Amino acid sequence: MRLILLGPPGSGKGTQAKLLATHYGLLHIATGDILRDAIRRNTPAGARARTFVESGQLAPDVLVNDLVRELFAQATPPTRFVMDGYPRTRAQAVTFNEILEQYNLPLARVVLLKVPDDEIVRRADGRRVCPNPECKAVYHLETNPPKVPGVCDLCHSELVKRKDDEPETVRARLKVYHRDTEELIPFYRNLGLLSDVSGTGSIEKVHLAIKGTLVPQAGQPC
Repeated sequence: MRLILLGPPGSGKGTQAKLLATHYGLLHIATGDILRDAIRRNTPAGARARTFVESGQLAPDVLVNDLVRELFAQATPPTRFVMDGYPRTRAQAVTFNEILEQYNLPLARVVLLKVPDDEIVRRADGRRVCPNPECKAVYHLETNPPKVPGVCDLCHSELVKRKDDEPETVRARLKVYHRDTEELIPFYRNLGLLSDVSGTGSIEKVHLAIKGTLVPQAGQPC
């Protein structure tokens, strides 16, 4: 099975990708992990990626595509995976299709997690994280509050709100998503691969909804 998860930042792609990876025995491939792994291995593309990662900027399409090519060009390329955060633009999607065709690895499904912008902002605004690098626990003031307000249950560090979770930052990221990534929706719908799933509700509810779209259909890989 080879999957792509699409959706706005904060829609739960990472969480759902991990669950799917565990349930189906897939490799969870996240864009950030690809970047960091290439930097760690000091590949040519990894050396180019270092500046973008250290400055917190989005890497350009050409660079990200080169990193993905490197990943699939390894001696043992991934054959069962769920992509989280890639492709992010139509140009990346076109290149990814070319890479998958080269290795005869057709996609099974592209799942779009649909979450309204206001809900994304609400989720981020209530998120609190533990700054302890040995802990990194994540809480939410409404859905998963700490037992003692402002204090981590696990290591008792004082919880913080990340700058990335401020409403103005989240809305700026959503603007980029609507500009760059929403064009992937008609792209994959026209290929007959796209399934829409509501990303609201409990993690378990969303997970079951995604699994419901993955029932193999005639002529499609699983």
